[in-house]
Amino acid sequence: MDRRSMILGAAAAGLGLPAARAQATFPTRAVTIVVPFGPGGPTDLVARLVAEKLATRWGQPVIVDNKPGAGGNVGSALVAKAAPDGHTLVLGVTGSHGINVSLFPALPYHPLRDFEPLTLATLFPNAIAVHPGVPAQNLRELLALARSKPGQLSYGSDGNGTASHLGVELIKTDADVFITHIPYRGGASMLGDLAGRQIDAGITGLPAALPLARAGKIRILAVTTAERTPAAPELPTVAEQGFPGYAAAPWAGFFAPKGVPPAVLARLSDDLVWALTQPDVRQRMAEGGSTIVASKPEEFRRFLQAEIARWARAVQASGAKID
Repeated sequence: MDRRSMILGAAAAGLGLPAARAQATFPTRAVTIVVPFGPGGPTDLVARLVAEKLATRWGQPVIVDNKPGAGGNVGSALVAKAAPDGHTLVLGVTGSHGINVSLFPALPYHPLRDFEPLTLATLFPNAIAVHPGVPAQNLRELLALARSKPGQLSYGSDGNGTASHLGVELIKTDADVFITHIPYRGGASMLGDLAGRQIDAGITGLPAALPLARAGKIRILAVTTAERTPAAPELPTVAEQGFPGYAAAPWAGFFAPKGVPPAVLARLSDDLVWALTQPDVRQRMAEGGSTIVASKPEEFRRFLQAEIARWARAVQASGAKID
């Protein structure tokens, strides 16, 4: 090789040094994972399990910081404005990064324009259930009953504009039936009223609904994931019961602020996938009825685009708006 070729080769190799060095040295200090909800629940759990794994892998503290408010908007907006160096992440969810862009007229961020999707972490099945006194053994029978008694049946959800509320609104629109919506402040009080038959049907997270179903106090008709869940494989999906392609499961995924260097994004994505796929993390999440996904960034981006479109349709169908 002549001298000129050697110089050009060295120069070309040197072009990759800054990116490689950024990946090799990241992180240089503590990393914060913002959870835009309060402590407890499956979203907070996955953040803490992942944080523990990453702290060991990186040799740096990984802090879980709960920043609840406005359906996930408060914590998400903070991360959208954080320094784009990879040291501040958010565990976004269906509401904060899928629904709220259509639900809130003045959302202080955009889930795609202001963030870098890193990995879709988990799916959390919702369960559609009825009181045992309701004469419906499956979703088709419930919809037929509602069609025969327009406006006489009611269902409870986790609240206006949540994935549980809008997931049922999609079904109602496609089935052309009317069931009165009763919003609750979370699933616990809704399940109590369902078990006492203050309402006819309800939808909330499967882990909360399963104990009541197994005690015979409610009957689960369907789960909202695209496929049956390993936590209760006997339960059919909505898609299996006349709604092909239906999938309206809550999810959680990791995001970085827009502008993080590509090498750091690659390191974050690879290490997050590694943490999520550790056997003990998979087991802990499965025990709560959640499914680990651990997707690549481009897969997550495509998923997010589809979710934003799906929930925009649901928001429009329901007429829900939050100022």
